[in-house]
Amino acid sequence: MKKLTERAEIEQLQNTLVAHIPNDWALVTAGNIDSFNTMTVAWASLGDIWWKPVFNAWVKPSRYTYEFIEREEFFTVQFFSPEHKDDLVILGTKSGRDCDKVAETGLTPMDIDGKVTFEEALVTLVCRKLYSQPLDPAGLPEDVVNQYYQDGEVHTHFIGEIVEAYVKE
Repeated sequence: MKKLTERAEIEQLQNTLVAHIPNDWALVTAGNIDSFNTMTVAWASLGDIWWKPVFNAWVKPSRYTYEFIEREEFFTVQFFSPEHKDDLVILGTKSGRDCDKVAETGLTPMDIDGKVTFEEALVTLVCRKLYSQPLDPAGLPEDVVNQYYQDGEVHTHFIGEIVEAYVKE
């Protein structure tokens, strides 16, 4: 994998990845190779804040991955080719609390500088957590609250500064 650390390289990569999130999804992973969890995200975005390139993810506290993101300084984000869509379905619908969901996929966990990615990932973003805050239902449209938050559990918004990126060569 080729490692990108220059801001201009990361920004160019961000522009390429924007269209993939809603259609192809991505994984958000936190922890280390001995203890990690990963989940599929489609509600995410790439952008810039505080003059830093960032990845935004929204995660509900009931998700097992949430615990890992909350306690770690870094999380990673992986993008895959369409052939891995079924793997991402498994990782988005099963809980790592209940089973070894990664073992049910064709993905191979891999250590990168104490963080986790997958050998099959086309791109891995390494993000340093900058901010986290639960959404305030009072500030959300009524139709959104009625559709997604009837149980009272809202997503937490995580902002991670993209400090490195790895691109499969």
